[in-house]
Amino acid sequence: MDTAPAHGPLKIPLPGCTRACESDAVNQDWDDRVTAAWAGFDDYAEEEAADFRAVIDALVAELPDDSPLGPFEQACAWDSTGHSDKAVPLYRQALERGLSGYKGRRAKIQMSSSLRNIGQAEEGVKLLTPELDAPSDELDDAVRATLALCLSSLGRDREGLSLVLGALAPHLPRYQRSMANYARELVEPGE
Repeated sequence: MDTAPAHGPLKIPLPGCTRACESDAVNQDWDDRVTAAWAGFDDYAEEEAADFRAVIDALVAELPDDSPLGPFEQACAWDSTGHSDKAVPLYRQALERGLSGYKGRRAKIQMSSSLRNIGQAEEGVKLLTPELDAPSDELDDAVRATLALCLSSLGRDREGLSLVLGALAPHLPRYQRSMANYARELVEPGE
């Protein structure tokens, strides 16, 4: 976390006791305030991490009790302030409550990274491997990078390097085919 001096707590309007309506994709006001809170994350010094989590908790308090967004946002806040151990159960709760789509995929990526950080990389591999076959989106490379880290933590470096090279190859101005072939050869030697 950035240790630059903070400019004080975020001044995000938190209306009292109004509940965000999830049928309206939460609601735009709530979503905007969550986005604003995260945009100000780097303004908090490390010793003010609890203040940042309090902002997220106040926003989550506006949601229905069974919302998957609440534990997801709280998990992100714990994770981003260096507490993977507290984030994992919240990511799990968000997914169990039905968090899906883009944020569901983010939760799987972030939870896998946190699992790796707390010594449970195998569970991270199991969680992310199916994401390799999920519909493609902008998170594809993050899936592969996080899965590669989990594999490396398990001593499966060749598989991890294969994933990273495979993710990198399409972004190269040249050598795309060669790198894609090298990526395959790392896990299928001699073919």
